[in-house]
Amino acid sequence: MSSIADLQSGKGHKDENFPVASVLIAPRHRPPVLAFYRFVRMADDVADHPTAPAEQKLALLEQMRASLEGRSDAVPEGARLRAVLAERGLDPVHALDLLEAFRRDVTRLRYADWDGLMDYCRYSAMPVGRFVLDVHGESPALWPANDALCAALQVINHLQDCGKDYRTLNRVYIPQDALAAAGTGVEALGADRSSPELLRVIAGLAARTARLLETSRPFGGAIRDLRLALEVDLIQTLAGDLNRLLMTRDPLSQPVHHSKSDAAGLFLARLPGFALMRLKNRR
Repeated sequence: MSSIADLQSGKGHKDENFPVASVLIAPRHRPPVLAFYRFVRMADDVADHPTAPAEQKLALLEQMRASLEGRSDAVPEGARLRAVLAERGLDPVHALDLLEAFRRDVTRLRYADWDGLMDYCRYSAMPVGRFVLDVHGESPALWPANDALCAALQVINHLQDCGKDYRTLNRVYIPQDALAAAGTGVEALGADRSSPELLRVIAGLAARTARLLETSRPFGGAIRDLRLALEVDLIQTLAGDLNRLLMTRDPLSQPVHHSKSDAAGLFLARLPGFALMRLKNRR
């Protein structure tokens, strides 16, 4: 049986679509966020390995759970995160929720409808933001806005990678009822370019994601920690721009990602608006 290390992609926090523990985060908060990221990245790579058997993936994910819960030290990243959480007085629930999402990635390849997809996002995306908020000592009252933003980021990632996920893992996050309503099926994701029907489905899901982003819009302004607020506002800005692209571009044949220069330009353009928002919220 292969080890967890054998299934790693080599991807790091600087390779993600959205900022992870960027320089905007205060130095004292970066170590727990990075420890969390490394554990989650490792589990994600296990679940997403294209050739490892499902039984092996589930066994390795259980090893990670045991290390996080203190029943084993077999996975150093799990033991390290456990220690960091104990030092900070933080609950492991968010990391455990993510392990549940990765179990679902192994065992569930289709989602019937939007509600089912949002339930998946409850475990695969929302815990990430909740953990970062906990690290910064922010109020759980921010969780609804966080959850909307994190779900939006997850759906955007699913739409960006819909062709690759289908071809390499036979995994489809696009709800089955949306495909059926448009008169198409999952096979359309295997083409070199999207059919008109699939494009309508993607645009429709992007429209629903836009509503999530509208719900999360006040999020950055409500965060007390200025540096975290700035990072969240940047993520909101990047997500909004990518989602707009998904309404008009074909993710099977066209790039729907930001370059570093794209992200920097959006960040600089957003700074005056962010400053004004913070001033208004302080009145």
